[in-house]
Amino acid sequence: METNTLSLLFPFPILGVLSSEKPTPTSYNVRSKSYNHFLKHLSDTANFNRTFQFTIPQAILNPSPVTTPTLREICQSHVPEHILQRMEEIGYVMPTDIQREALPSLFSGRDCILHAQTGSGKTLTYLLLIHSLINAGKSSVQALVVVPTRELGMQVTKVARTLAAKPTGVSGEQKSCSIMALLDGGTLKRHKTWLKAEPPTIVVATVGSLCQMLERHIFSLETVQVLIVDEVDCIFNSSKQVSSLRKILTSYSSCNNRQTVFASASIPQHNRFIHDSVQQKWTKRDVVHIHVSAVEPMPSRLYHRFITCDTKRKLQTLLSLIQSDAPESGIVFVAEQSEKSKKAGKAPSTSLLIDFLKSSYQGDLDILLLEDKMNFNSRAASLLEVRKGGGYLLVATDIAARGVDLPEMSHIYNFDLPRTAIDYLHRAGRTCRKPFSDVNCTVTSIIIPDERFVLQRYENELMFNCEELTP
Repeated sequence: METNTLSLLFPFPILGVLSSEKPTPTSYNVRSKSYNHFLKHLSDTANFNRTFQFTIPQAILNPSPVTTPTLREICQSHVPEHILQRMEEIGYVMPTDIQREALPSLFSGRDCILHAQTGSGKTLTYLLLIHSLINAGKSSVQALVVVPTRELGMQVTKVARTLAAKPTGVSGEQKSCSIMALLDGGTLKRHKTWLKAEPPTIVVATVGSLCQMLERHIFSLETVQVLIVDEVDCIFNSSKQVSSLRKILTSYSSCNNRQTVFASASIPQHNRFIHDSVQQKWTKRDVVHIHVSAVEPMPSRLYHRFITCDTKRKLQTLLSLIQSDAPESGIVFVAEQSEKSKKAGKAPSTSLLIDFLKSSYQGDLDILLLEDKMNFNSRAASLLEVRKGGGYLLVATDIAARGVDLPEMSHIYNFDLPRTAIDYLHRAGRTCRKPFSDVNCTVTSIIIPDERFVLQRYENELMFNCEELTP
């Protein structure tokens, strides 16, 4: 074995390693001798000025590079070969951080809370788990993915169907699993017949549509082996959806008969959420929280700024900004209406803002609305207009915009400041996710004086700088 020799001046021998001579065993109680006597003993025994030589194995001096296992290596004994081939064909070869950390726990059968930022690979993570558990030959619903919005459901369904497709050049009668998107809209009647005739293997569903089918006994969750709740914080923060989700987790199914996975980029007070998950029996007691790179720095191509004004001046301030910026296209984020405001009979901020812009804005942009309470046809119409291209100004709530991939835009306006730094990242992320190109975008927050310290906290947490605009 190749070795290196180092010469060191050392005050005493290192037992059996550094010294070329064996030290004389000495039983010595420091407390029973004077300090000078103790030093003299060391000098006599070790020879202070002696040069010691020792060798270090070459393996320590030049360690082999640490190799990261590929996705195939992580999934090899769990996921069917045709899914692995398809995964690699699509381009998923090396694991992301969340996939590397979470998949071993998921494959071991543990309930998991996947906590990682938008675009980190959570969807593929839980889809690989699903394919490790289901049997495509059985005609029953074996996996369920619950989502807060139709748009996110469509996105997840697209990824699931792409992954489940037969790999190019593979022949044979390998049956691929069937995937149903049980989302809000007129297709529910057609899906009712499908569910009764030949149940799909995987169902991707919004909370409302799923509960509608379960309440009508169209199908049950008795055969479900794995239950995924995507954007779980979004659903629990929705007064409209949270009670239905609780029923799905406890009344319509039991955590003892399934593997449960919660996924989100943001889980406020996650320790409390984990505690509640166990106590409320949403998950088993050994649930594991996998928290990976929850927050990363903002992309450099985003330009952040803010303007301070009184509450009564916010509408006029927004209008002035839009007129001076002349955006090619943009989105205005508004907070969800509070329960207190609803009970008081007040109109939501989205309605007030839409009415104001339509009456006051004189530009060429189409004013569109996207909010959670909109029916399917209205939401579809708004998104269709957006995806046609051309200039638009979309007024949206956080929940409505979750999972929506929007065309490139030049400006984002926070009419209401987001509640958390992660929500800020979600809003800015409308322009940062694939397939968007590297087009610069301006993010502007309209705040009242008391909110300045909140915005500063977001800046520190997300590591970006906000420039102040003077009215």
